[in-house]
Amino acid sequence: MDAMMMEQAGMKMSGMEMMDMQMMQACMDACAACEQACTICSASGMDCAAACMNCADMCNTMMRSMMRMQGMTPAAMMSMLDACMAMCQTAMDMCMASDDAMCRMCAQSCQACMDACMQMKQAMTAAA
Repeated sequence: MDAMMMEQAGMKMSGMEMMDMQMMQACMDACAACEQACTICSASGMDCAAACMNCADMCNTMMRSMMRMQGMTPAAMMSMLDACMAMCQTAMDMCMASDDAMCRMCAQSCQACMDACMQMKQAMTAAA
């Protein structure tokens, strides 16, 4: 469900104030891009493969959780954002150690995902 559909439906998050749907969509998009980059990177057989696959799984889970907000509490969302940022950091650190072009692209995607998750977290904290 994209941001426009969520706004039209007037979707309220259980236990949470109405969130900035554009920011949420940007975070979901960053998670999707990171998932794709990490999946491709993990197939390269580099030392970062396991970390990238774990990151791809976490990004997918974060994205699905944001799409299914019913029952999501602020504490749960914050924990999910923290976990996603931690997995992105791990994959990024491992990819940065490589000279491979795919790893560099993956690291950039991980950084963008971390930035988007941090913006979501800061917005949630400010709204509390």
